[in-house]
Amino acid sequence: MNGRFNMMKKETSWLWRERLGIFCLILTILSLSIALTINFRPLYVWDIQALNLLDVVAIDQPTLLKNFGQLMSYLNNPFHHTLQMSDFPVSESGAFHFYEVKRLFLLCYGVLIVTAIPSILFIRRLIKGKRLWRLIRPFQWGMIIPVFFGILMAVGFDQFFVAFHGVFFNNDDWLFDPATDPIINVLPEEFFMHSFILFFILLELFFLVGILAGKRELKRI
Repeated sequence: MNGRFNMMKKETSWLWRERLGIFCLILTILSLSIALTINFRPLYVWDIQALNLLDVVAIDQPTLLKNFGQLMSYLNNPFHHTLQMSDFPVSESGAFHFYEVKRLFLLCYGVLIVTAIPSILFIRRLIKGKRLWRLIRPFQWGMIIPVFFGILMAVGFDQFFVAFHGVFFNNDDWLFDPATDPIINVLPEEFFMHSFILFFILLELFFLVGILAGKRELKRI
């Protein structure tokens, strides 16, 4: 009787650790997908040509990319406290918005750092215990979420973009005036739409890899 009770207790303990591990892994996937997306410079290089961004500024592509790099350096570096771009002035409200964006970037990196090692250890434990198949159901649900948001974007990205800022910002500083913050001319809404698409694609790929690995393991059992 005691042996059966101890087995049930161990199984319950493992289930809770497993749920916590899956939650941690999903946070890692989310933060990693965000980090890869916001630092995927080729997307902006492609959009310079695709969106004809050089037509709205009096600088060439290398100069524009230098300024974009200065902006990204500010957003990514916790020790870089002042936003200064060579060819784009920034208003007080614009600087404050970028400061809020910087905090979100650093939060994302913090989540990734905190969850990455536990997630790796959790995956190793799943592999060792032949329990990768346990990822199938939560990852299937995870794949539904990008599809849902993708439909919202397809219906109207303008409304989606406004709602996104309403969730993460409690002010209107993100509504840049091109006269005082000309950087907005080379950061059009379409660029952010492409960034969201890339983020959702990465999410789907990570979840798909987990599902395929789980199904492959099931065939071996």
